Amino acid sequence: MADERIPFATRAESTVLGADEIILNMGPQHPSTHGVLRVKLRLDGEKVIGSECVIGYLHRGVEKIAEHRSYQQFAPYVDRMDYVAAVSNGLGYCEAVEKLLGTEAPLRARVIRTILTELQRIASHLFWLGTHALDIGALTPLFYCLREREEILKIYEKYCGARLTTHAFRIGGLQYEAYDEFEKDVERFCTPFDKRVDEYEALLTENRIWVGRTRGIGVLTAKEAIDYGASGPVIRASGVKWDIRKAMPYAAYDLYKFEIPTGQNGDTYDRYIVRLEEMRQSRLICLQAIENIPAGPIMGKVGKVLKPPPGEVYHAIEAPKGELGYYIVSDGTTQPYRVRIRPPSLINLEAFDKMIRGHLVADVVAVIGTLDIVLGEVDR
Repeated sequence: MADERIPFATRAESTVLGADEIILNMGPQHPSTHGVLRVKLRLDGEKVIGSECVIGYLHRGVEKIAEHRSYQQFAPYVDRMDYVAAVSNGLGYCEAVEKLLGTEAPLRARVIRTILTELQRIASHLFWLGTHALDIGALTPLFYCLREREEILKIYEKYCGARLTTHAFRIGGLQYEAYDEFEKDVERFCTPFDKRVDEYEALLTENRIWVGRTRGIGVLTAKEAIDYGASGPVIRASGVKWDIRKAMPYAAYDLYKFEIPTGQNGDTYDRYIVRLEEMRQSRLICLQAIENIPAGPIMGKVGKVLKPPPGEVYHAIEAPKGELGYYIVSDGTTQPYRVRIRPPSLINLEAFDKMIRGHLVADVVAVIGTLDIVLGEVDR
């Protein structure tokens, strides 16, 4: 029996007619690959018996650019990785440099950071849900999700003037002070949002087509999720209760109460349920935070020219897609000696081959969608 793990390049080529296996290229120009991802599928009829993800089409050398920019100059570059969750990218980087400097942002800045990143988690999950449903054939949820996401983008636009690659933070604190109606706008969005999530569930959760396309598809057990290094909703849907906001609190998460949603089966349906509940928990965090935003400065005591002492640091946050980590090495100059980024989309994508084997070609888009990848983050 042929070893299914043998790379494509080493397998004997065969003709399409009468062949036992067919090699099918999906992407990189494909609407359901969520970016420029090329997937080489090995098929037995319509059954997937192997796959290979080809990445690098969106590579822009972010980590190398960091070595030729000052610490402050590099900060906006990280916003362009996961461009659906730019605020989360900036938080991870700023806190990593602050840890390297041995300083911490003021409490007011940390609370506002928490609010903005949780709004970003909701916005990211909304965009995922709308496009994931669209991939599987449901058009209506996309309009519902974009309706709520628009209200979050309006808050960002009022705060810093940007909607997509939102650069909200500075090393040591915040870029801007919160505007006058900030708390009211957040409350105005969060208060009815739980009913909006109920609307999404009414459309999908018990819909027999949705259940048929997602339940039992792309199963990843708890052991497999750990072995692959998966994180975020992917590992939590497999029953592993791991969330960096709880395990290693950062920003102001230690001040608020929230739950860690988990699944049992580790399939596409469970990952859908986990993300819905995460949006509800993010809403509760925001409502708790706006009740008492402390007074005080928004910037800590950091110099205009940053020269961290020689050393290295790794700092990770719970981004919407999983563990986003920054490894920074300082040689005592104004520019980092080395920057290495751990993007959750890339690590989660490594489990794709395991998840898709034995399923049909039609299930490929469901499994890609359930991973919630962004190729700007995968390629960097």
